[in-house]
Amino acid sequence: MGAVMTTPRHGRATEDTWMFPPADGWTFDEVKHLELPFDWELVDGRIVVRGQTKFWHNRVRDRLLIALEAARTEPYEVVTEQCVMVDEQNTNKPDVIVFDPRKLEFLELECVPVNRLALVVEVVSPGSRQDDRVRKRALFATAKVPLYWRVELERDQVAVHEYWLNTDTRSYIPAPMHPVHQHKLITEVPFPVEIDLDILVGF
Repeated sequence: MGAVMTTPRHGRATEDTWMFPPADGWTFDEVKHLELPFDWELVDGRIVVRGQTKFWHNRVRDRLLIALEAARTEPYEVVTEQCVMVDEQNTNKPDVIVFDPRKLEFLELECVPVNRLALVVEVVSPGSRQDDRVRKRALFATAKVPLYWRVELERDQVAVHEYWLNTDTRSYIPAPMHPVHQHKLITEVPFPVEIDLDILVGF
């Protein structure tokens, strides 16, 4: 591994210094104002460029959002590509989240606090396999998010891998009843929802 260039801590990052984080990394408050020509996440105090996604990925993400929005019950809200504050040096943007908005300021909200999340959904694409299958799953389990869905395209069909949190180990385990959903997703958590997975792909 090559050395990462760093800069002495001197306040907020700029468009010229963001790639040279302090030795202990940037915080969200030090980088949130940046106007960069790409979408990004803050990972362990480093700005990480979010890769481009293909049409199928975005279509599956958006249709899952619509299905979850239609099924949601109070008090939950559903949103896509929203900043989640795991801690001051880790702000991720999952494909879809379900969260409890109570006591959050609608007009002031920048990142949803991770302790408000009920479900994280990540649609796996070639550029995010390791992130979605390993790093983010561990990150959100450690943060005690109750549910994690990993959505995979398998032989032109969508499969949803449903995980539940083991609170003792802070790790995810496959959902006991239906760990992998194919053709149709039916679950009762975080609220009852039924999704026809076959209509998520194709024109």
